[in-house]
Amino acid sequence: MSETKAVETKKEPGMAQLVIILFAISAITALLLGLVNMVTTPAILANEKAKNERAMAAVLPADAYEKVEYTGDDTTVNAVYKAGDAGYVIQVSPGGSFSGTLSIMVGVDPAGTVTGVEVVKTAETSGLGANAGKDAFKGQFAGLTGTAAVTKDGGSIDAITGATITSRAVCNGVNSAVAAAASMG
Repeated sequence: MSETKAVETKKEPGMAQLVIILFAISAITALLLGLVNMVTTPAILANEKAKNERAMAAVLPADAYEKVEYTGDDTTVNAVYKAGDAGYVIQVSPGGSFSGTLSIMVGVDPAGTVTGVEVVKTAETSGLGANAGKDAFKGQFAGLTGTAAVTKDGGSIDAITGATITSRAVCNGVNSAVAAAASMG
């Protein structure tokens, strides 16, 4: 007598079942990312606002800053703040930086003199272009009148070693800020 053995076969999941599982995983992940974004956005915005306020106070101390409309055509100017009778604080994002992401606050008094420069956002190379935020570099702009330029271009600003492109971008941003302040008039 021969015995017949039943052969068990394991059924593989079908394509539809795999698609449903992948969709469920993607939907749950998207939901969690959306929730994290919703929870963290207010804190991120508050931190950015506080950082901008500290930068404004550093470049041109004033009791209050009033955002005013900039009607010029310089697209590097992001925002203009009137600092009472002390002058203007201008936030600029100059092009031409090495990484492409650079945001600077520049204080300008009523006479057109730069009162200070603060880098509020950068993605420059650490140890090179990121040094634009250090006092040794940005301190050169305080008291500047006229056009900012690095010494290689005939100006008085010593470029950051190994980061001439970033140094030129900061100079361009300062020049844009001074021109924007002059146009506010």
